[in-house]
Amino acid sequence: MAKNSQHSTSLPLQEKIIHNNKMARAIELFILSLLVSMLVYRVVSFKNQNHYILWLLAFLCESWFTFIWILCIIIKWTQCSMKTYPDRLLKRVNEFEFPAVDIFVTTADPILEPSIITMNTVLSLLAVDYPSDKLALYLSDDACSPLTLYSLIETIKFAKLWVPFCKKYNVQVRAPFRYFTPNSTPLEDDSLEFQHEWKTMKNEYGDLYKKIVVAAQRPFTCDLDSDFADFCDVNRSDHPAIIKVISGNTYLPHVIYISREKNPKDHHQYKAGAMNVLTRVSGVMTNAPLMLNVDCDMYANNPQVFLHAMCVVFHYKNDQDFGFVQFPQAFHDGLKDDPFGNQLTNLAFLINGVASIQGMFYAGSNCFHRRKVIYGLSPNDKIKSENIRNEDLPSIIGKSFELRESAAHILSGSDAKIRNQTSLSSLIEAAIDVAGSDYEYGTHWGQKIGWLYGSAAEDTLTGINIHGRGWKSAICSPDPLAFLGCAPSTYPSSLAQQKRWAIGLLEILFTDKNPILLTIKGNLWFRQALAYLWLCLWGVRSIPEICYASLPAYCIITGSHFLPKVNEQAFTIPVGIFAIYNVYSLWECKHLGVSLRMWWNTQRMGRVTTITAWSFGFLSMMLKLTGLSKTIFEVTQKEHKSNDDDCVSDNNDKNVCRFTYDKSPVIIPGVVILFINMIALLNGVLKLLKVADNDIWMELLGLGLGEMFCSIWLILCFWDFLKGLFGKDKYRIPSSTILKSVVLALFFVRLCRMSSQL
Repeated sequence: MAKNSQHSTSLPLQEKIIHNNKMARAIELFILSLLVSMLVYRVVSFKNQNHYILWLLAFLCESWFTFIWILCIIIKWTQCSMKTYPDRLLKRVNEFEFPAVDIFVTTADPILEPSIITMNTVLSLLAVDYPSDKLALYLSDDACSPLTLYSLIETIKFAKLWVPFCKKYNVQVRAPFRYFTPNSTPLEDDSLEFQHEWKTMKNEYGDLYKKIVVAAQRPFTCDLDSDFADFCDVNRSDHPAIIKVISGNTYLPHVIYISREKNPKDHHQYKAGAMNVLTRVSGVMTNAPLMLNVDCDMYANNPQVFLHAMCVVFHYKNDQDFGFVQFPQAFHDGLKDDPFGNQLTNLAFLINGVASIQGMFYAGSNCFHRRKVIYGLSPNDKIKSENIRNEDLPSIIGKSFELRESAAHILSGSDAKIRNQTSLSSLIEAAIDVAGSDYEYGTHWGQKIGWLYGSAAEDTLTGINIHGRGWKSAICSPDPLAFLGCAPSTYPSSLAQQKRWAIGLLEILFTDKNPILLTIKGNLWFRQALAYLWLCLWGVRSIPEICYASLPAYCIITGSHFLPKVNEQAFTIPVGIFAIYNVYSLWECKHLGVSLRMWWNTQRMGRVTTITAWSFGFLSMMLKLTGLSKTIFEVTQKEHKSNDDDCVSDNNDKNVCRFTYDKSPVIIPGVVILFINMIALLNGVLKLLKVADNDIWMELLGLGLGEMFCSIWLILCFWDFLKGLFGKDKYRIPSSTILKSVVLALFFVRLCRMSSQL
């Protein structure tokens, strides 16, 4: 029964806030008019050009840039955000009415993803403001590491102290590594009881931290008579499923450890496969109607995050209005001014635009899913329980009787209840069955239900499938932010992440979940399809970017032009595009509270990432299509800072924002672009030195002021690569990379010379 007043029942649990972006629309349309004017200029002046191929190439690149800009305008045309009111929810809805939630935490490598990071995420989720008997947390360990299980067992021991402490004193930051900072101390006006318990908690967490760190630094020995007997002589890529119920405490959520079966004969489908195992195992054991999936580094920063999600759940009388609730990905302790462009601040207004269409993309973490939606239900499906228990269900869900029964229970609309610890333990055998590496054969898992296979960006592929069935989604951005995670703290790890995204997003275009096909054959809204198309074309964008970045150098070396000359009226078009776009992007960033330096880093890294990581993503995808290579899922390395009192903050380290390099060939296109533009400018300067003083201006005009400015701009964008040529140790670009880049740059210059002689 509701326990609120009449006034509180009339207030909404959430509000959609429409943003007034008329000024932004006007500026974007003006930039579009300049882009179209540039294309018209290309067409009109085509016959007057001596270098037809050069002019045509510039026209094609600019046509692509115009197309991408049109997509951005369409996506951003209407913008909105959502505000939720958990206080109203608590007044209106009793706790026993809250739906159960299964929490999925995934980790794939205890080295690249240190266990202490994962355990802090687990602790923050166990301590959220939500009835513990409504929660069950599943930790997926794809590395089959006894260290992860050991860390989890020790963490649950600490959680029995930590969770009551957080709720007793309403602690706002419930990840211990963030709460117990090196310089943190209780306030003098805090009660003596709190100060005593605070010091106890800090010491207990220090002990937990040392246990996990020490265990990670030495080989883990497995005792046949211990909880780790299953890990004896286990190969991480070839082992049976291991499932253990860790916690069933009355004031803690259930905690279940899962390491799915791996067999070299069966493709394990990376993270998507792990998520499907989590879905099936949780379906057998707890079968909550809602599922939250969180990456191992994304701790719950807002203790009311579940209540914010429930505001969306209870706001809609008809649950067909949304298929999932996505919370944004944000990062803690980000490097000053975001030197590697990891935080993607330039996408904030695009996200607001997508939110006003069919809903936010599924971002792979921080997302509440409806189980019935993951099971393939569409908004207009009317499925009764008697229609589910039929002979066709095994071909959809699989052969497990327990899973079929639980799926029928969810799809029929029944309320699920989390079982007690005794019944959970009794279901381990059934759970191990659905965690088998061959369980999915002959079923719809990964094809029509669950997390879909076929792309390294399994999150976007799964999200577009949900939207394609007609579901909407919601994005919720509470204050403080719901989740905070680790951004890549080195340039190589950032490159690997961007490359994986480019490959995965491009792969979607070659599946039956292509956004255009889903608009024609499915229920994907047209504007939403364009938003997905913009996203999936990240890798393709590298080709026109590389071509356009090569044109200034080509023109300076050959004495030709791809931009209007200074004495032409059309020269104001590219100048206007450059100036207005950059001022506009700076204006957007200022609205987000972004510094000038961070804006510049975002702009230059947009060029750098596109030419390097995205280009290799595109190349990898082309090789995959021709059958010459296969996609490899690369785990992004997570870094954890010590909580020792003598540690030094990374942000105070002058070297932390510097670019480091490895022997990966991904940066070669960027180094080549740097070299050819440096050679072109040097070539131009040498030409100027050979002419008389009174002829310098005419010679400068002949070289092309626009082209020279573009070359200088590109060198500034790749300034860190230039410094990397002269750096030392890890801050220096490897000699092999420099040599390969020099050869390619000289080859380009040679081609320029040959073409000018034709």
